[in-house]
Amino acid sequence: MTPYSPKTLLVTGGAGFIGANFVHWLNAHDLSTRIVTLDALTYAGRRENLEGLADPARHRFVEGDICERALIEQLLEEEAIDTVVHFAAESHVDRSISDPDAFMRTNVMGTYSLLEACRRVWIAGRKLGPESCRFHHVSTDEVYGALGPDDPAFTEETAYAPNSPYSASKAASDHVVRAYYRTYNLGMTTTNCSNNYGPLQNGEKLIPTVIRACAEGTPIPVYGDGSNVRDWLYVEDHCIAIDAVLRGGRLGETYNIGGREELSNLDLVRAICRVMDDLRPRNAPHDRLIEFVKDRPGHDWRYAIDDRKIASELGWQPAENLESGLHKTVSWYLANPERLATQYQRS
Repeated sequence: MTPYSPKTLLVTGGAGFIGANFVHWLNAHDLSTRIVTLDALTYAGRRENLEGLADPARHRFVEGDICERALIEQLLEEEAIDTVVHFAAESHVDRSISDPDAFMRTNVMGTYSLLEACRRVWIAGRKLGPESCRFHHVSTDEVYGALGPDDPAFTEETAYAPNSPYSASKAASDHVVRAYYRTYNLGMTTTNCSNNYGPLQNGEKLIPTVIRACAEGTPIPVYGDGSNVRDWLYVEDHCIAIDAVLRGGRLGETYNIGGREELSNLDLVRAICRVMDDLRPRNAPHDRLIEFVKDRPGHDWRYAIDDRKIASELGWQPAENLESGLHKTVSWYLANPERLATQYQRS
């Protein structure tokens, strides 16, 4: 298959954590592609996440909602966009439990709005085939449900079994994307990733929460007994994987992206504490701050990713291990302490 080369790329949710990291990475590594970032600037999207681009002349920011189909169609037309990388999503499980409406609107109806705009402009309007335009959908391993301690890792063939409003909304969006490929021949690829970490992540997430507690000397909240297991993927490795799928992935296919770093939440917290002990030794040991709190409803026990498909087809593998990735992440937050603030408190 001839490698795909985007010319003008729309990044939805590009002022959020993973989206902004992707914009920075692509702007620095692809010197021929123009990027348009669309973000509604809700609690998780911040304009300052896009400051310091390598070449800001090749980037345009637009504040807007992915559910505004007229806006999407206008951008596709006036910018001659041939590629969409869709990050925009509500992604915090706790929020999905207390306010599921926003998740269904953004993750399901927002994805539908984007797909329909692309169908109208690319297929009905410009008469473009799948070789000339591309829709890449960024999803999560949570759509597959939960694993037991001895279950094999999720593959691209694992049946969907979402357990939270968040994961259910992402599963629904995955299916809508696939339907547009099968029904309208809209060129698409999907990636399902494990838990991301790194610079620019919103302060409400687990790793920034632990760093903030360590820095402030306040209790580090750990759900239940901390035995829930996740696979951790450094965000820049994720960006590189998405780019590889976008350019070389087979149309209509899904690729799982994992960090190959599977460990319990408690072990992760202790690992962060060790990095803090190294970087802020005057407050060590930081693991004395660990405090177990009531578990959240429907808390999946374990996720694990089998990434052999992307490794064998596209030659991708993570560059960072957990030790190096956590050291980079903690160092960045300590250098940018204002980014540890969060407007969201668990109810």
